Amino acid sequence: MITPVDTDTICAIATSPGRSGVGIVRVSGPLCRQIVKAVTGFSPTPRHAHYCDFHNSHAAVLDQGIVLFFPSPHSFTGEDVVEFQGHGGFYVLNSLLQEILKLGGRMARPGEFSERAFINDKMDLTQAEAIADLIDSSSEQAARSALRTLQGEFSRLINTLANSITDLRVYIEASIDFSEEDIDFLSEGNIAGKLAEVIRQLDAVLEQARQGAILKEGMSVVIAGKPNAGKSSLLNALAGKESAIVTAIAGTTRDILSEQINIDGMPLHVTDTAGLRSSDDVVEQEGIRRALEAIKNADRILLVIDSSTDKVGESDLPAYLQSIGFAQLTEALDPPRLTIVQNKIDLISGTNVQFADNPRADIHQNAVIPVINLSARQQIGIDLLRKHLKDIMGYHSSGEGGFIARSRHLEALRLARENLLQAQHQLVHSRAGELVAEDLRHAHQHLGEITGEFTTDDLLGRIFASFCVGK
Repeated sequence: MITPVDTDTICAIATSPGRSGVGIVRVSGPLCRQIVKAVTGFSPTPRHAHYCDFHNSHAAVLDQGIVLFFPSPHSFTGEDVVEFQGHGGFYVLNSLLQEILKLGGRMARPGEFSERAFINDKMDLTQAEAIADLIDSSSEQAARSALRTLQGEFSRLINTLANSITDLRVYIEASIDFSEEDIDFLSEGNIAGKLAEVIRQLDAVLEQARQGAILKEGMSVVIAGKPNAGKSSLLNALAGKESAIVTAIAGTTRDILSEQINIDGMPLHVTDTAGLRSSDDVVEQEGIRRALEAIKNADRILLVIDSSTDKVGESDLPAYLQSIGFAQLTEALDPPRLTIVQNKIDLISGTNVQFADNPRADIHQNAVIPVINLSARQQIGIDLLRKHLKDIMGYHSSGEGGFIARSRHLEALRLARENLLQAQHQLVHSRAGELVAEDLRHAHQHLGEITGEFTTDDLLGRIFASFCVGK
């Protein structure tokens, strides 16, 4: 059950802190009309921009700017809303905010404007979340997908699924109510076919949601290996810039170094780590400890090997780790998360260093552990690695018609799918209408959790607390 929105008038600086040409103070609630008249000296015409002075209670001018008034219910939050658009200095904006607080406003909590918009039915939960996702977008494709979600694309798909399940529930409930009429409603109207179609549609939405979740969450990649294997060179090659120091001296990297990049719109959180080896150096030991921690938490581990000195295949991996004193990593470098990168192929005897006519970069993905041969320094095979990272995430870069999704959306869709499959099993094997109806009800409820039709105050609190103040 959702708690009704309170009747406080909330206010906040809605623009980022720091110096800027324009800064906005946003106010929402029943005291808006009184506040705007006290600050400007007049009642502004709704949805008209008025250039005027902003005063304090002593009639002193705090700033000059534009005031916009949006009366309820035709506003972002569904309440009376006023925006003061002045200059972006901290002192100016804070002085105006303090005056509004004196006039009866209170500081808004993170995400409280969006929360009120949701509670007042101005948008559903996926659209509210998309506001924060649009602000946090790190690529053009992520921003475009977040905008589509804000415009209701994800909600439309979920509501279509929910309506289809509702139609099935109505028919199943009818079969239960008229069970004494000797009419087999479960056979009439092709219920099994309609249920199979709903499952197919949900699978399509789930696949799109997975792509949306990748756009939002990204992929964490840790580059690990012995000192001087070319880990920092690989980070620089992926990032397309000199992010890490590269020298011929082993052990140059003593701490973890992270870089945010994207591959065709897919966010990648890449971490370069200290070389793995036995060491008596206290600083290097701490760097290695941090490297091991990063490896344990990564979505993907790129184990970089100097192919000019070492040749390590899948069967050799445990022995290789043992040889550098890190046998305990055998479990952490499990096959589902590991890719072996045979680096420095340009240094192998007999290889054409320029690779103008005879590129030797390749990838072997048929084995349990994929192996990529490349040269990070010469930028050879880096495109193979980028494609490999997209493939293992199941990412498609077209993004047409896509939307942003979150891990909670994926979980709700997964649970809804399980309920639909269970309903399908009951329909085929037991023909128990009551059990089918119950599974459909649970599936419907999981879909409702995505849009906020069925939700809890605790969930709403966690979601909106992650927003910035003023949104």
